Amino acid sequence: MNVLLINGSPHKAGCTNRALMEVSESLNKEGINTEILHIGTKAIHGCIACGKCAQTGRCIFGDDLVNEILGKVEEMDGLIVGSPVYYASANGSLFSLLDRLFFAGRKFAFKPAAAVVSARRAGTTATFDALNKYFTISQMPVVSSRYWNMVHGRTPEDVEQDKEGLQVMRDLGKNMAWLLKSIEAGKAAGISLPVQEEKIWTNFVD
Repeated sequence: MNVLLINGSPHKAGCTNRALMEVSESLNKEGINTEILHIGTKAIHGCIACGKCAQTGRCIFGDDLVNEILGKVEEMDGLIVGSPVYYASANGSLFSLLDRLFFAGRKFAFKPAAAVVSARRAGTTATFDALNKYFTISQMPVVSSRYWNMVHGRTPEDVEQDKEGLQVMRDLGKNMAWLLKSIEAGKAAGISLPVQEEKIWTNFVD
C-alpha cells in the first residue's frame, strides 16, 4: 500500500517536512510505502475553472506537480497534505495546487486522507479545517490522531522539542495504516465500495 505526502511549504527541510517525516516513518513501520513530494518555490497557477480537465483527466497547466500527482492517484491508497500556517490559513501556492488537483481529480473517493499543519504559534485549527474540506467534499475518509494534527515551532529544531506534536504525528501514521489495512481486509472479505448515485446539482436561482 502507498501513501503520498505533500509538503506544501516552500522550505523543503522545514517544520512541515519534519512533521511529515514523523508520519512517514510511522507508516513505514506498519509496512506502508510512502513518498514525500515537495511543491517547491516556483509559482503555481491557480484554477481558472475552464473545465478541460473533465474531458482529459489532466490540467491544462503543465508547469508544476498537479499532473504528476494526478498520475500517481491510481497507485495511491492514502493522501496526507502538510502546510505551514500563513495568516491563519494554508500556503497560497498549496491552495492553488489543491484547487486544480481536486477539480481535475475524479478518483480520490474512499482513499483515506489527513491534513498536517505547522505553526510557530497560532492559526493551526483554521488551517486544519480549510485543508480537510478538500477531503470531505471528495468522499475521502479523514484520518484523525489523539489531537489535531499540528506541530509548533519556528525551526525544525523547535519542532523536535514539541514532543506532544510529534507523538500526534506518529499516532496519525498508525491510525492511517490501520484504516488502510481495514479497507484492504474489507475488500478481501467481499465488502464493496458504496454504490454511487448520479450527481445531483441544485440550482438555487431557478
